[in-house]
Amino acid sequence: MYERSSVAELAESLRTELVRYSVGGKLPSSRALVERFRVSPVTVSRALAQLAAEGLVVTRPGAGVFRARPRAEAPVTGDTSWQEVALSAEGAGEVIPRSVDATGVLSSLTAPPAGVVELNGGYLHPSLQPERAMAAALARAGRRPGAWGRPPVEGLPELRDWFAREIGGAVTASDVLVTAGGQSALTTALRALAPPGAPILVESPTYPGLLAIARASGCRPVPVPVDAEGVRPELLAAAFEATGARVFVCQPLFQNPTGAVLAPGRRAEVLRIARAAGAFVVEDDYARSLAHEDAGRLPPTLAAEDDAVESGLVVHVRSLTKVTSPSLRVGAIAARGPVVDRLRAIQVVDSFFVPRPLQEAALELVGAPAWPRHLRAVAAELRHRREVLAGALRRELPGLELPHLPSGGYQLWVRTGGAGDDTAFAAAALRAGVAVAPGRPYFCAEPPAAYVRMGFAGVSGPAELVEAVRRLKAGLPRGVGPDA
Repeated sequence: MYERSSVAELAESLRTELVRYSVGGKLPSSRALVERFRVSPVTVSRALAQLAAEGLVVTRPGAGVFRARPRAEAPVTGDTSWQEVALSAEGAGEVIPRSVDATGVLSSLTAPPAGVVELNGGYLHPSLQPERAMAAALARAGRRPGAWGRPPVEGLPELRDWFAREIGGAVTASDVLVTAGGQSALTTALRALAPPGAPILVESPTYPGLLAIARASGCRPVPVPVDAEGVRPELLAAAFEATGARVFVCQPLFQNPTGAVLAPGRRAEVLRIARAAGAFVVEDDYARSLAHEDAGRLPPTLAAEDDAVESGLVVHVRSLTKVTSPSLRVGAIAARGPVVDRLRAIQVVDSFFVPRPLQEAALELVGAPAWPRHLRAVAAELRHRREVLAGALRRELPGLELPHLPSGGYQLWVRTGGAGDDTAFAAAALRAGVAVAPGRPYFCAEPPAAYVRMGFAGVSGPAELVEAVRRLKAGLPRGVGPDA
């Protein structure tokens, strides 16, 4: 109780003194504050984290604490209460809710307050992005003949051919459509394959963006549990039989959030079960370019193995965005058979086509000598960051559980154990100056336990990961932390 009072008092004192500093001015060091106010280093750390969460200061590891730029006053808006009636009024016979819950998506897209360590993001930190190679690729693309003209609605033939070769198997360029990133491809796939009101089988837990897409399309996501070897085939078969679903969406490689890889013995079984149910398998291959240095040889895509007599089961989705930049929104969707025409029609209606300069830039990028070097650098750095974060958690917060240490992707799936529910954990972490993603949005039904997701790709470096764990250890109060 005394410690909390000291934190509040110190925060108030520093809040009052901030007017003495210009924007960007550096505050005294933590050691100086400890000596001046006669408080513990933990008290100083928590007080500064509170000010950072309020947007009053910015913490830069290794440099110090600085006064932040004041936030602009929110403009006065008119009365929009009438929209509650307009948005909720349902037409005759309408049974599909029109509200969309994007909480799980926004938690990884919204930048945390200044000074907060971002472990809830889903993209590479700028220091890991191939910025120079992308800039050069965009410059070269802009000079290509016809670069600013209208592209084919399916995408540039050369880029479709590159994606087809990456996917492998019998997939050809004619089976590929270029999309505006993976999220757009998933949206197109679900709209093409499942009518409103239909059940869609999903892994549990799974990527919240997929659940948002399903619900926004008026579909009903049905969970199929995942273990350390991927989706459980016997439960998948039972779910198909119980629901009559015709779509199963999965991430066989480095599943988000668990990091699991579908075991060799289960891959053919998943395809066999889907074939028996007359269902499509949507393969979200989001992390193939995010394999860690120690991942070993990767399994082929499910699309490459879909070469049986009754082929065309797999609708494959992938993107360049995760391994490059959030703004390089170029992806692909690959399928075989009549479904291709439906996918193309939906994409054309939704967005016409992906801008040609972006497609040309993507072609330039993946064809440049810098591309394989970038992939190797990312693989090495992701492995190092995974080891640093996992090691720090095991050392400093042994009450937390790491059920699986992935060899690809950018996140750890952490069970809070006796550390309380995920929402309370995430809130306490944010007060301590660390943003983590609560696990509840990753489940479409009641979660079996409390989890949080901690990403390690969006920070400036391993030192910031160590700092994040230090803040968690110092800032998680009793009843929420691992010693509860």
